[in-house]
Amino acid sequence: MSSLELGLIGNCGIGALVDRRGRIVWGCVPAFDGDPAFCALLSPAIDGGDFTIELADCVATEQHYLENTAVLRTVLRDSKGGAIEIVDFAPRWKQYDRFYRPIMMIRSVRPLAGEPRIRIRLRPLADYGARVPEITWGSNHLRYVLGDFTLRLNTDAPIRMVREEVPFLLDRELHFILGPDETFTRSVGDYARESLEKTIDYWRSWVRALSIPLEWQDAVIRSAITLKLCQYDETGAIVAAMTTSIPEAAHTQRNWDYRYCWLRDAAFVVRALNRLGATRTMEEYLRYVSNLIPEDGHLQPLYGIGLERELHESEVPSLGGYRGMGPVRRGNLAWVQPQHDVYGSVVLASTQLFFDRRLNLPSGIAHFQRLERLGERAHALFEQPDAGLWEFRGRVEVHTYSAVMCWAACDRLAKIAVQLQLVERGRLWRERADRLHARISELAFDANRGSFVEGTQSGRMDAVLLLLADLGFVRADDPRFAATVDAVGRELARGDGMLRYVAPDDFGVPETSFTICTFWYIDALAAVGRVDEARELFERVLARRNHLGLLSEDMSLEGSEMWGNFPQTYSHVGLINAAMRLSRPWQDAI
Repeated sequence: MSSLELGLIGNCGIGALVDRRGRIVWGCVPAFDGDPAFCALLSPAIDGGDFTIELADCVATEQHYLENTAVLRTVLRDSKGGAIEIVDFAPRWKQYDRFYRPIMMIRSVRPLAGEPRIRIRLRPLADYGARVPEITWGSNHLRYVLGDFTLRLNTDAPIRMVREEVPFLLDRELHFILGPDETFTRSVGDYARESLEKTIDYWRSWVRALSIPLEWQDAVIRSAITLKLCQYDETGAIVAAMTTSIPEAAHTQRNWDYRYCWLRDAAFVVRALNRLGATRTMEEYLRYVSNLIPEDGHLQPLYGIGLERELHESEVPSLGGYRGMGPVRRGNLAWVQPQHDVYGSVVLASTQLFFDRRLNLPSGIAHFQRLERLGERAHALFEQPDAGLWEFRGRVEVHTYSAVMCWAACDRLAKIAVQLQLVERGRLWRERADRLHARISELAFDANRGSFVEGTQSGRMDAVLLLLADLGFVRADDPRFAATVDAVGRELARGDGMLRYVAPDDFGVPETSFTICTFWYIDALAAVGRVDEARELFERVLARRNHLGLLSEDMSLEGSEMWGNFPQTYSHVGLINAAMRLSRPWQDAI
């Protein structure tokens, strides 16, 4: 059983994590990268950082999402036959030709059986858990002055009972609307019920438009919704995960802040959702990227969700860490690293724009010329050392994946130029792509091993080599790729998990499997014809998701313990891609 037994609610503006007892234990305001007013997940020194609807003498819990939505339902039962239902969501629907997605969470609680007694404990903290906010109240609301942002609770529950955390008999449905400090002029109950109905309708309509595989539909739908929840509507940025500093393994220093937009990770998300037909995410993300591309084409690996370029990293002493395993970090030093694969990532994410006639985002010569700036960088840097996909902090070298992604930038630019009937530009980029391909094939293939290797100098194995066929660098039936898949499986597989690499890095030897690497392996097995083996492994990995179908970044090598930031977009991308590859065709069902 996973210790990250959490559910995600959100509306593409804010997000929050809810545990099995219906406690909101993580949530940042006013956006994904903001101050975590709800930080109980990371052990604040001050008691609090949660929003709990506590059932007296609770002995059992149940939890699930309402079908095809981001609405979470939790049932708590006491030892005397009493039971309550908690429904949590963040409002989201289309209104006035835009999306209504306020900085707001809505909670409803109602009795299901017996005479349940509850206590409301709303205890946000400020300044990363360092301070109890000033609290004021009126006849039907409470205000929590966090600093630059003030939370306001509007409720039809007795305010004094909430303010003083007094237990009381729950004999009717109550509603809690937690949002910005604005006067509320409507019935709290009516607004909560109407918002729930509209939010359910929105998510079910969104899911209905997906082109899902025949098999594993529930898993794919949950992953797709999770990916969508990680996009910040205001700019189009996609965060790698909702959290910071959940360690990659027990008592490690591998604790990072993932509440930012890695261009690589976001490109993976875009490609996965494109395969499901959810192309709006790509359009919104590419608007974000268009605001980042400078005249010289230089790109950082990651940016803030508000286009911030500097993400200075520091430790947060007021938070003890996940299960007390610090440090907790704010910001991420990877923004200063050279990671040359980023150029190919952006070009790949943009390519569909030039071929898919359904899309509305401009995709003409001007946009192509912006992408050419990235191609020029890729062509210049493909054989230069960088920190690589795994963001090594203590070494740089020429990484095969980075070089291949530079080739991919040139290759796709050649194809786009042909589509735009730019003959000379197409010829230029094709010549460059072919030259890079030949050079990389020479440097990155180890004849003694009979396979591709991680770096052009190291000779080590790396799980990302499993993507060479998916990227089009080699054909899936190329013997070199089959040998690479064999070598990766032989050297990096550990039971049902896959390590990124085995050589020690800045923090020692990796101790957990990296979930997307396991999905890459599954996908590669299927690509080389080992489909039955891939399907069996896929089923076993699905069984290791948490009770709501969510995945973190890493898994223990034994059991189903999840580690790393949560929920991790990478992991859900891998699930979708593997399911799409492995599923039987729809013709089998009709």
